[in-house]
Amino acid sequence: MSAPLAYITGASSGIGQALALRYYRGGHRLALVARRAAELQAWVQAQGLEASRVAVYGADVRDVPGITGAGRDCIATQGLPDVVIANAGISVGMDTAVAEDLEVMRSTYETNNLGMAATFQPFVAGMRARRSGRLVGIASVAGIRGLPGHGAYCSSKAAVISYCESLRGELRPDGVKVVTIAPGYIDTPLTRDNRYGMPFLMRPDDFADKAFAAIERGVRFRVIPWQMGVAARLLRLMPDALFDLALAGRPRKRRQGE
Repeated sequence: MSAPLAYITGASSGIGQALALRYYRGGHRLALVARRAAELQAWVQAQGLEASRVAVYGADVRDVPGITGAGRDCIATQGLPDVVIANAGISVGMDTAVAEDLEVMRSTYETNNLGMAATFQPFVAGMRARRSGRLVGIASVAGIRGLPGHGAYCSSKAAVISYCESLRGELRPDGVKVVTIAPGYIDTPLTRDNRYGMPFLMRPDDFADKAFAAIERGVRFRVIPWQMGVAARLLRLMPDALFDLALAGRPRKRRQGE
């Protein structure tokens, strides 16, 4: 129980798994959360992770009672985490002209935004009382500017950036750090169906190394890889007319079922 504890949602694939392995190698105990708890438990065993250092919790971040209950179970079973990483997220294209796609937007917001706040909620009071801890929101470079067919995802990740910024101001006087990590293109199941170019595509384990270092330093906001950080700044400064011209003809994000 003396080893630090990392609590990670969306740990059954992609970035979540890479972060879990990086924190395990860094000497942390793990509290891993996913909807597919049985698959996650099988992965933990296949990786040869010590059972005494890892606990798996089954919860869907869209289910507020379920995900807040998982947080309380973690505190009761393993103690108050040192770092909480709200990583669970979805990315699906949408077309506002299609009525059914409004449900895509609802599901995206429930997962990427409400799910993040519900992930953090059980730990805030304890971290404030302890006067230490890190709450980490996984945003995206896609939250910097809107992309065609990506309205739900881009707007949800823009909201993540603003939400974490607000939370950072609230918790700074209490010694609790809020870190926003904005990945660029990472080679995961979430990005492999993209039908457009993905500059500076990064391996998940390389991303996890850099994210771990940034979180440990308690940075406020970090784009990974750094090249995408430069690109993001340039995109933010680009006049709207030039930005629209640059995106003309860009393929839309795939909708569900495409």
